[in-house]
Parts: sequence; C-alpha cells; structure tokens
Amino acid sequence: MNKYKNNRVAEVLDHLHEDAKKDYMRVGKGIVKSIFRPLQPKDFAHAYLPISKNQGEALKQLIIQNDSKYVVEFGTSFGISTIYLADAVKQTGGKVISTELIKSKADIAIQNIEKAGLDPFVEIRVGDAMQTLQGDHQAIDFLFLDGWKDLYLPLFKMLEPYFHAGTLIYADNMDMAGTKIYGDYILAKKNQYSSKFVHGGKAMLTGLAA
Repeated sequence: MNKYKNNRVAEVLDHLHEDAKKDYMRVGKGIVKSIFRPLQPKDFAHAYLPISKNQGEALKQLIIQNDSKYVVEFGTSFGISTIYLADAVKQTGGKVISTELIKSKADIAIQNIEKAGLDPFVEIRVGDAMQTLQGDHQAIDFLFLDGWKDLYLPLFKMLEPYFHAGTLIYADNMDMAGTKIYGDYILAKKNQYSSKFVHGGKAMLTGLAA
C-alpha cells in the first residue's frame, strides 16, 4: 500500500530530499571555484542547498502556531523550503511570497510546488530580492532568510518597516561566515529584538522584544 496515497506534499518532499542527497558533487564544484575567485550565486545554479526535514517541519509548526498568513522567503532554490512554508499557510489561510535570483531554479521550483498541489498558496518572484521585494506594503508575519548571505542584513533592513509585534524572522545558515554581520546586528539590538539560536546553532529565530 502506498503510504503517500493521501499526502502529495510528503511524497514530493521525500523525492526532493533524496535528490538533494545526491547533489553534493555539484556543490563541491562550486566551492572549488572559490579558490580562484569569490563564490557567486551562479556557481550554485544546479545545487539544492536545502533545509533539513527537521527544519522544514519546525518552520511549518512555527507558522501554524503563530497563525502567520503573510510569509516572505528569501531564496526559493528548487522549492523544498517553499513547500514546507506553503503547506503551513494552507492551514492558516495565507500566502508565501518567495524570491529566486536564478530563473532556471525558479522554473523547477514552480514545477515542484505544482506537483505538491500548493501553487495556489505561492507567488514566486524572479530576480534580485532587493528589487523583487521592494515596495511591499503588507505586514510581514514570517520572514525566512535562506538566500545569498551578504544580503541578509540589507534585506532585513529593507523589510523592517513591515514587521509587527507578532513577526518572526528565521535566518538559516547562521553557522556560516557570511551571516556574521547579520547576526551581530540583530544580537546588538537586544532592546528591539529577542533572538535565540535553534537547530544546534544552524539557524536563528528572532522576534520583536516585548
């Protein structure tokens, strides 16, 4: 009996996580290039770089428990994290706005999201996030940062006016050097933000201080 008979989302996610496990060689090739020049987003045009299943489920529960309806994601990639986010807002009656710099990745993500049956809950914007997310005036309930690390802080500052008392910000890859500037900025603003590291220090969850 097919255990996914009534769960398209779980089936798609399992396939994508399996594909991601086979992707280490592509990631390695991108890293090797950094010996000769700084890494660029195009070096990872074919790489998954996904969140784990545990992270995905944790994100989903955070959104549901917080009743987050307007969710913004920086870094769609092939749509694994987007599917977790969309599965959550399906239950809260919300929408995910996700942005991806590389069109070929966004196109595949759209296909994956459609396979999961979650496309009505997602809008993917292709291009530089500093442009595709500029001018949004709806209050942000949940912000997921998982794109190019140098943009965490400028993107956060650009979207900061749309945060409210219940906004949650989840920043992945906080164990990487590129996110240090963002982490230092947030942790220095203890009067404004309350933060904690989660998933063994891999990510940081932030909310507005009471």
